[in-house]
Amino acid sequence: MSEGERLTELAKRRGFYFPSASAYGGASGFWTYGPQGAALKSNVEDAWRDRYVVKEGHQEISAPTVMPEPVFEASGHLDGFDDMIVECGECGATHRADHVVEDATDIEEAESLPNEEVMDLIADHGIECPSCGASLAGEPVENFNLMFETNIGPGTSSPGYLRPETAQGIFVEFPQLSEYARNQLPFGVAQIGKAYRNEISPRKSLVRVREFTQAELEHFVDPEEDEPPLDEVADVTVPLYSAAEQQAEDGGQRDLTVREAVDEGVVASEWVAYYLGVSKRWYERIGVDMDRFRYRQHLAGERAHYASDCWDAESEVDGDWIEITGFAYRGDYDLSKHAEHSGEDFTVFKQYDEPITVERATVDPDMSYLGPEFGGDAQRVADALEALAERDPSAFDADEVTVEIDDESYTVPVEQTNFSVDEVTESGEHVRPHVVEPSFGVGRIIYTVLAHAYETDEVDGEERTYLSLPPEQAPTTVGVFPLMDKDGMDDLAREIAGDLRSAGLAVTYDDSGAIGRRYRRQDEVGTPYCVTVDYEALEEGTVTVRERDTTEQKRLPVDGLAETLEQLSTGDRTFDDL
Repeated sequence: MSEGERLTELAKRRGFYFPSASAYGGASGFWTYGPQGAALKSNVEDAWRDRYVVKEGHQEISAPTVMPEPVFEASGHLDGFDDMIVECGECGATHRADHVVEDATDIEEAESLPNEEVMDLIADHGIECPSCGASLAGEPVENFNLMFETNIGPGTSSPGYLRPETAQGIFVEFPQLSEYARNQLPFGVAQIGKAYRNEISPRKSLVRVREFTQAELEHFVDPEEDEPPLDEVADVTVPLYSAAEQQAEDGGQRDLTVREAVDEGVVASEWVAYYLGVSKRWYERIGVDMDRFRYRQHLAGERAHYASDCWDAESEVDGDWIEITGFAYRGDYDLSKHAEHSGEDFTVFKQYDEPITVERATVDPDMSYLGPEFGGDAQRVADALEALAERDPSAFDADEVTVEIDDESYTVPVEQTNFSVDEVTESGEHVRPHVVEPSFGVGRIIYTVLAHAYETDEVDGEERTYLSLPPEQAPTTVGVFPLMDKDGMDDLAREIAGDLRSAGLAVTYDDSGAIGRRYRRQDEVGTPYCVTVDYEALEEGTVTVRERDTTEQKRLPVDGLAETLEQLSTGDRTFDDL
């Protein structure tokens, strides 16, 4: 049984996650988190919120999951949010073309290749349909837009889409959100929520799905002035697999400190480097195995349309590298596009310390000339002249000036533009921020954490399976058991369980079966501590506390037990210290 199969079997049996709507045959790409999985998911999200919202001092919002079509026209998703698809001519099954190439060859990143090249690779390698075995050679490789379309309202409704990322819900609200930030850069806006992608071939349980949870941060910065607190993470060692190393014959991962990565130009953006350092520590905190982890830089062909540079955090599971987070420097792409399409102001006014006097080129075109001369295009010509004066005042040095609009030239006598250069006093300027984005796939992180926590050993001559989850992430902090359900042991155990719950600990109570079986059940869901109430507890007021990974047991007084378990779960004390 492969690592992935083992994990999925445990997840279904113990209530971490399982296919949705199985009573009706299910729908590929949709999974339900069971009681253990929902608790683990909540804990991972809380840890993310603590690090990227609270500790960074950012805002958090919750935007709708359905948005009108113009949002995605502006963002570029309608035209550029595609995967490549190939359809079997024999059985009609559709497949991710880059995936069938990767599965049949040693090519790792077929997604970065042009469609025509992927089509040629399918033919050259004689790749067959995974569903029926027929040859896929000669079948066209085409683009397939991944967004789910819907209608907003009845009758002549407006088209809308389920959001493919949470980011656009932040970008479209930038004018309002910047006011909440008092128009002071830098500031960040975070969001944890659902996103939807109509994946061609969902697979590997939580790895490739059609509905998933993202935890995204959009950090708005002044590209000319704002710098990250790089010293805070300068000494963090990060495993980097750069584009250059991927393309080199003998290339491989390099372990560099964040400072070294920046100084050597391996990571071009200091802001991206900062978040790589911050996130490395966070992954360690939630239980990602650093021996099975790396940051991989996107190759030019696979970079998103908005990103000037992008690195993925990847985890190794079952021999495959899985993207769990993307770190992108998006520049001002998103805010510029929404400003252009909406006509709203997507800038921040930056006040100068002291007013300054500058020369400013302006035009005031004579519309009585432009109107008869250019008809319906007159206003567009006037706008183009204004933009040209701001961009290149020297263009007005001749007797005539020419502007280009939709590949058509319009020539205007300079005297009709009322061009002038005047001295003006300015108290500030409008700045369009750049965006640094760490975008986390919560489901893939949960899959990674579970896979990396999965352990087996032998206890009392039997094989034991347990999840070595950090206490902060474990769905349950402590299991409470009466040794036997009689003589008042059950009453005291229930009382202790209630006291621990009142103290804020996640507690499960179990009085079913042999004590060893109860321990095994909690081991398999990652519960770090178990408390057993026996006769000694009734007589002396002490209980047995068992630690999951070592199975070591110690007797502790009932008085102060909640405080002790809280200190253990937060790392303020260790089990050896008790």
